[in-house]
Amino acid sequence: MISKIDNTFYRSISLLLPLPSIIKLNKYIKVPYHIIELSKKNVMKRDNYQCQYCGSRSIELTIDHIIPKSRGGDDSWDNLTTACIKCNNKKGNRTPEEAAMKLLNTPKKPNHILILRRTVYNIDDTWKPFLFMD
Repeated sequence: MISKIDNTFYRSISLLLPLPSIIKLNKYIKVPYHIIELSKKNVMKRDNYQCQYCGSRSIELTIDHIIPKSRGGDDSWDNLTTACIKCNNKKGNRTPEEAAMKLLNTPKKPNHILILRRTVYNIDDTWKPFLFMD
């Protein structure tokens, strides 16, 4: 399946071919994916730059340890989430249950498609079925 980009062509001396937006492969050689690094930036992307306690999209987001480090919590995908400063201060050195605060989403390691979706903002509509976005 080839979908062309409007008015864009490959040119040669004797041919004018439309530049494809998508090329469907018949054979694929699997290339190992890179490990998605645990970082503040990637936690923010995973959580869609939104406080996972109140849902605000404040510019001043922090990374919160769900189980505080002082209580044995680690730096892992399952224990880190985004929080606005207000919610992070309210939660303090407690678990969400102790602070009576509910998480909007259960944190987990993101997959490559999610990181791609949160990194690339203008995705061509013709690409979406191939990126599992329809």
